[in-house]
Amino acid sequence: MTFLLQSIFNGLLAGCIYALFAMGLTLIYGVLNFVNFAHGELIMWGAYFLYLFMESPLGLPLPIALIPALCLTILLGLSMDRFAFKPLRQANRLTLLITALGLSFFLRNGAQLFWGAELRTYGFEIKRGWKIFNISITTNQIAIILTTLVCIAVVYLLLHRSRIGKSMRAVSDNLELARVAGINTRRTIRFAWIMSSSLACIGGILLALDTNLQPGMGMINLVKAFAAILLGGVGNIWGALLGGIVIGFAENLGVLIISTGYKDAIAFGIMVLLLLLKPPILYGSQD
Repeated sequence: MTFLLQSIFNGLLAGCIYALFAMGLTLIYGVLNFVNFAHGELIMWGAYFLYLFMESPLGLPLPIALIPALCLTILLGLSMDRFAFKPLRQANRLTLLITALGLSFFLRNGAQLFWGAELRTYGFEIKRGWKIFNISITTNQIAIILTTLVCIAVVYLLLHRSRIGKSMRAVSDNLELARVAGINTRRTIRFAWIMSSSLACIGGILLALDTNLQPGMGMINLVKAFAAILLGGVGNIWGALLGGIVIGFAENLGVLIISTGYKDAIAFGIMVLLLLLKPPILYGSQD
């Protein structure tokens, strides 16, 4: 029973992180109508940027290091759009897909060249967690849940209580009609990239706090985010939130039945199953 409760709690933690990844990924899909397969590298670089500012010679504490790490990740996201995707705005989806995959390989190998392929951590001292209902809970895990709740609240307020959020929803519904209606679509797209990059950075940092850093962390978590948005409905940000939590639970409860070595394969299996059952979602069909 204790192991089951711990697995449920671990599923909630993983689901919180995957939800941030999926929300960031679906924001770009909603506005630009393409899946950014380089989103995983925003996740990875966001986590490494924090590592850069926390390690010597800078040695900044996490709350202070978070600010420049977030800014650099946003700058990276905006640069991806400006130099890779904006020139191809009118291109077909296959061209955008190939561009995103190429950018993903470039950024992943760049990180490996700079930091190496070995596992890294933020260097926090490992402390014994508290026991609540026989569930071990650490300070980092509490921080993951609270940070996710704050991010969800901020996204909700921005999308539903701000002018730029309403513009994003209008652009998501119909880009050309929004442009005709006088909405500054360039600013709206830029803001969507800022939000998406911020969620990727924060999610990557939370993941690294709970596990570790390595250059390949973006790719596997992109698969999980993609499975989450397929589960929740591509373009539906709140569906992506729910899908991320479901993927987290599926992974951690699945290890009760299968080996932990196949944990990452669960999200991949869910993604393949969804693609086989509902392929029109991926291609934006309204049927």
